[in-house]
Amino acid sequence: MKQLKKGRGRKLSRRAFVLLGMQLGVMGLIGYRMRQLGVVQSQQFRLLAEENRISIQLVPPTRGLIYDREGKAIALNVPLYRIQIIREQAIEPERILRKLAEIIPLSDNQVNDALQATAKHRPWVPVTIAENLTWAQVSAVAANAPSLPGVSPIVGAYRNYPYAQEYCHIVGYVGPVSDYDLSKTDDDDPLLRIPRFQIGKNGIETRAEHDLRGKAEIKRIEVNAVGRVMREIDSKAGEPGKNLQLTVDTNLQRIALERISDESAAVVLLDVKSGDILALASAPSFDPNKFVTGISVADWKALNENKYRPLANKTVSGTYPPGSTYKMIVALAALKAGVIDAKEQIYCSGSIEVSGSKFHCWRRGGHGQVNLVRAIRESCDVYFYEIAQRVGIDNISAMARKLGLGTRHDLPLPAIRKGLAPTKAWKRRAKGKDWVVGDTLNAGIGQGFTLASPLQLAVMTARIASGNAINPRLINSVNTTLEPVIGNTPLDINPEHLALVRKGMFEVVNSDRGTARGSRIRTKGMEMAGKSGTSQVRRITKAERARGVIRNSDLPWKRRDHALFVAYAPYDNPKYAVAVIVEHGGGGSSVAAPIARDVMLAALENEDPGYGNLPSQKRRTGDPDEQTPQTPAKRWNRA
Repeated sequence: MKQLKKGRGRKLSRRAFVLLGMQLGVMGLIGYRMRQLGVVQSQQFRLLAEENRISIQLVPPTRGLIYDREGKAIALNVPLYRIQIIREQAIEPERILRKLAEIIPLSDNQVNDALQATAKHRPWVPVTIAENLTWAQVSAVAANAPSLPGVSPIVGAYRNYPYAQEYCHIVGYVGPVSDYDLSKTDDDDPLLRIPRFQIGKNGIETRAEHDLRGKAEIKRIEVNAVGRVMREIDSKAGEPGKNLQLTVDTNLQRIALERISDESAAVVLLDVKSGDILALASAPSFDPNKFVTGISVADWKALNENKYRPLANKTVSGTYPPGSTYKMIVALAALKAGVIDAKEQIYCSGSIEVSGSKFHCWRRGGHGQVNLVRAIRESCDVYFYEIAQRVGIDNISAMARKLGLGTRHDLPLPAIRKGLAPTKAWKRRAKGKDWVVGDTLNAGIGQGFTLASPLQLAVMTARIASGNAINPRLINSVNTTLEPVIGNTPLDINPEHLALVRKGMFEVVNSDRGTARGSRIRTKGMEMAGKSGTSQVRRITKAERARGVIRNSDLPWKRRDHALFVAYAPYDNPKYAVAVIVEHGGGGSSVAAPIARDVMLAALENEDPGYGNLPSQKRRTGDPDEQTPQTPAKRWNRA
């Protein structure tokens, strides 16, 4: 028995020893880990603790302003007054809100929405009750502050466009950042994650977003265990957005827009020497202020369903067959290739037959013997059919690109279209077909595949007028630092060739037989040189020609020709170039030319164009550009 007890005792001692060893091992591990946490890794966990109690707060910067050429603010920040409530300070939110509704207009729905929002958020989180209030309403709330605990007026800012109609297509508008906006950008600016933070949505507002936005002020604030702000630790100053000054003249922009306000049309006016865009008008226009605070469904539907497409900036995104305004390009290409000279005459019988197809001149009986200057002056199609065949499409398109067509000009605007200066290789690539001679003849009069925007046509005209590679320029300065004039080097075009084309353009407007004589400027030293164009949007069949071509005025609007006109002035010392397109307007000389003349006169005189400078009688030449009655010049009010 004693031996048995002795054996059990030894066994228990061994077990106790093992357990003690295990306990000591666990204690050792715990001690080692405590040393690691408390000594070795103490700095790391101290930093983590600091981060847990320090929060980063962003203060949105002030958005940069946009000015016109003369320093008028065309996009500015206007105070936005809103009312907020903090539930823990209000104690009885519903009673306070009902009392507030007696001071400012608050519907039952607004009160209920505010109550739901306060219940949804933490007690110290401010909730917006109403915004876009007047100063009088905010003052009334402030005066009653003692009886409205938890309610406070807040001053913010929102974007406002005082020249809304004039600049809607240029400046664009801002709106709250959306999930869609975030999905299409790799911009990691934390400002974009702030609810309802506004960014550029269209126009310069979006293309110059980074300059206009600025950088946020960053505050480090201390919060307690439940997230309430205790104090501000430090801050890093932000940067306000940069201010932009445009090259556009508001007065000329207004005149151009009012001149085309009843049409679906566009006007571009350039400074011939610098390339400054003085007017970039697209009609119809719209009010961008409606987009800032949220456009209504009815207004959005009205804009989208308007057949004149008011949301489109036709000056840069609209591309059209340039019609007879393209004939200067064909002439310069032919002169450069040496396939024509100033004296050679080509006989126009009213049509030309090529490869079994007949191509018609606008004058059914023809022009007879025609040289280069007369061909431009009277817009003889047969002459340009012939020289286009001689020079070939690739040479024509090379000259077009040299003069600014088929090129996407670098401007801070969205949806700038490149247009098309077609080549044989382009047709094989895009259409899977070979180029044929009929394509060249169509291109010779600015039809077929050729496409150009009003901006490109204005650049073409400025380059012909100056002989320099003028580039359009829309931003004059950024934070008062002037932007450079790009290019403006001499064109590689024979000056004698340019002189011939300019002479033809001068006679278009000033000769007795010019197609646009009815829109000439009479004042000595202000004479205008130009070229009209009518681009077809439908095919005229052989049967229709036999019985008589239907007048534009007798066709549905969508089937009427586009009216175009390009010009520069003064002829002897070019200062300005203008391009006008009136969609489905009919004749270029009768519809587009008077608009170009009035805008040009406004630029030259810097005042309303006086009727003493306009012809007393309008003359019909029979040119297809004058198939509709002369549009009377419109007067406008200058602000």
